[in-house]
Amino acid sequence: MTRMLASVATLDEARIAAGCGVDIIDLKNPQEGALGALSADTVATIVRDLKGAAPISATIGDLPMQPERIRAAVEAMAATGVDYVKLGCFPGGDWPGVFAVLKPLTARGVRLVAVLFADHPIDLSWLPALARSGFAGAMLDTADKQAGALTTIRNSQFLRDFVDAAHRLGLLCGLAGSLRISDIAPLRLLGPDYLGFRGALCGGLRTDKLDPAAVSSVFAHIRNALSAA
Repeated sequence: MTRMLASVATLDEARIAAGCGVDIIDLKNPQEGALGALSADTVATIVRDLKGAAPISATIGDLPMQPERIRAAVEAMAATGVDYVKLGCFPGGDWPGVFAVLKPLTARGVRLVAVLFADHPIDLSWLPALARSGFAGAMLDTADKQAGALTTIRNSQFLRDFVDAAHRLGLLCGLAGSLRISDIAPLRLLGPDYLGFRGALCGGLRTDKLDPAAVSSVFAHIRNALSAA
C-alpha cells in the first residue's frame, strides 16, 4: 500500500496534515535547503502536541557526510521522540564512516531513513550498505527543487529498480521530489511505501504555507489511485 508523506515546517502545518489524515508527517525547514532541519526544540514540541496522531519523521539538515557531525545530529533529533530520523546522503565525504558510526544507534532502536538524490550520481550498491547498517528505509528525492520533478529527472525503469532493490533488502521505500498530482498514478504502480510532497501542498512554492485544500486533494488522489488498482 502506497501512503502519503507530507513535509511540514510548523506546528500549525503539522496539525493540518494530521487533520487531513496524512500517513507520515515529515518535519523540515524548506527555507534551509532540500532537507533543512527544524530545531530540536520545535520538533519535540510538535511530537508532544500530536500525541501519536501519525508517525513523524524529521530531517537533520543539509549536512556534509562527516561521521561525528552526522552522529551528533542524528542523536539530537532522535532524542525528540520522532519515529524516523532522515539523513541526506550528499556527494563527497566519508559515507562508509557515517554508516559505521550510525550502526550502534540503529542497534539501539533509532530508525533511520537515508535520502538519496536523483539529480546526483547514484550507485544502487549503496542500498545493501544501508541495510547492513540497520537503516529502516531509503528515499529517493531531489536536491535542486528548481530542476524539475523526480519523474523528469529519472526514468520509470530507474525508479522501479530503486524501489525493487530497497524492498528486496527489507527497507521502507519512498519517492519524492517536486511531485505533482499527475505523478501519483504512475508512481504508485512502482510500489513505493510512500510518496512525499511539499510544493504540491502549498500555494505554489515549497516555501509557501501549507494549503489544507491542497493537502486533502493530494491525499484523496492517493487513496483513489489505491482503490482503482
